[in-house]
Amino acid sequence: MRQSPMRHMLAGLLIICSACAAAAQGNCPSAQFPVNSLRQLKSQGWTVADNDRRQALALGLLPCLSHPDPDLRDGLAFEGLSAMLRGKLLTAETQRQVYRITLAQLQSTEKDADGFAKPFAALVLSEVTRSDRLQSFLEPGDRVTLVNTAVAYVRGISDYRGFTSDEGWRHGVAHGADLLMQLTLNPAIAGEQLDTIVQAARAQIVPAQSHFYIYGESDRLARPVVFAARRGLLDAAYWQHFVDAVASPKPLATWGDAFASQAGLAQLHNTKGFFRATLSLVTQLNDPGVTALLLQPLNAALARLP
Repeated sequence: MRQSPMRHMLAGLLIICSACAAAAQGNCPSAQFPVNSLRQLKSQGWTVADNDRRQALALGLLPCLSHPDPDLRDGLAFEGLSAMLRGKLLTAETQRQVYRITLAQLQSTEKDADGFAKPFAALVLSEVTRSDRLQSFLEPGDRVTLVNTAVAYVRGISDYRGFTSDEGWRHGVAHGADLLMQLTLNPAIAGEQLDTIVQAARAQIVPAQSHFYIYGESDRLARPVVFAARRGLLDAAYWQHFVDAVASPKPLATWGDAFASQAGLAQLHNTKGFFRATLSLVTQLNDPGVTALLLQPLNAALARLP
């Protein structure tokens, strides 16, 4: 017996609401999409012909973003969400649901000893932000909240674990920087917000705890800075002040003092890494506006470092 359109719509809503409940409750993997099913879908390029089932799949992947299994967390959950967002396979309402759930995760004050939940929420939010830039589905107030949340998250990062062979990636600084970069690319983000984003990236150029970046974090931090400069909303004086502030040896008296402590060596290492990554990106872009704002200050700053 053929179902009525109303019955079909209600059945679709039930599937999606079930996935929302699973996401809220943290069921991973969901009963509807067990691991073997997810692996098969991945091998098929995350192609799901039925629209309702596809939306439910996306929402059902969200709890897996904090799973300790790197294959499930990164290889399936994140890759699946990214593929569906980039392939424009999710409805505006599903994308808003993804936004709300991952935003709440990034804002959470609960202890996250494993350290996976927030970095991967930030990474998915970077994909959501990209989708919204290409075809908006967020309200202006949502973007303000997103900027404020992203900035607070990046500034507050104190877990600098990158990659381990048994646990995979955490990479909070890099994932947070990816979110900041996508925000800088959005023309709906205003000049004052750009400054807030740039200063958040600056706050992690030299991390706490005498930590040496070794997983490409400096490259990722360079991106929101350079793409903010590319917007042309912050003038040359702003960027000169920014570069000078990063190049300052403080709290050291001089850069020569860096060689007398582990903390100093880490500060010098990370500062050089950021400047080199930023200069490389400026050169690659070959954008006259960016070059005019950043090339000379960056070269001069690097020349001052030992």
